[in-house]
Amino acid sequence: MTTTAPQAATTAPQPATTTVPQAAAVAQAPAGTGGLPAFDRLLELAEGERAVAVRNVPATLECFTAHFPRHPVLPGVLLLESLAALARTAAGPGAWRLAGVRGVRFKHFVGPGDQVHLTVEVSRHSRQRTECRATARVEGRVVATVRALTLLSATTTREGTA
Repeated sequence: MTTTAPQAATTAPQPATTTVPQAAAVAQAPAGTGGLPAFDRLLELAEGERAVAVRNVPATLECFTAHFPRHPVLPGVLLLESLAALARTAAGPGAWRLAGVRGVRFKHFVGPGDQVHLTVEVSRHSRQRTECRATARVEGRVVATVRALTLLSATTTREGTA
């Protein structure tokens, strides 16, 4: 019995700004998050300019058992990691690493059942460095902001390293 591989479909080139229904729908799970995706769905992407995504916060997250048992709250570092992952997506192709975060403000709690809308706007972009502003909202209410989220290309060496 012989089988043939399915033929690859050809697609037309996408415009620079696209609404992304399923392509790149789930961000790669960063190391140390237990395999959890950083966001669930990418809604809008303009590489080098802007990205919008959604992260659903299920009540089954393990962190809610200890943070805090009577009033479960999504840890701010997980929300920050979601914004950083979206910033990496907005920065465009290539491997980007988080280099710095300034002006982080957590304004309201994010709890089980919330749907967080993440927005990242690129303020500066080059081949080696990208700087973004980021906002997280739940039901239109701002829950967190980041004044400056800095990414460096993975090929960029840090000062004092070879």
